[in-house]
Amino acid sequence: MTPDQPAHPLYALTTYELRTYRRDLEHALRTLPEHAADRELVKVELAGVLAEQESRVALAAAAGR
Repeated sequence: MTPDQPAHPLYALTTYELRTYRRDLEHALRTLPEHAADRELVKVELAGVLAEQESRVALAAAAGR
């Protein structure tokens, strides 16, 4: 089972929504069989979420938070 796409693009999600979506994707990876075709799609989406989170951390650091 793969999580539903969020209602908004990743950059428009709140930090809470992004965290929840990441958790859902990680759970999907743990539960999907190794041979499942959806596994690669989940990995790509998770990589996007991780990149968005890292971007937000970098922006906060640059802003001096």
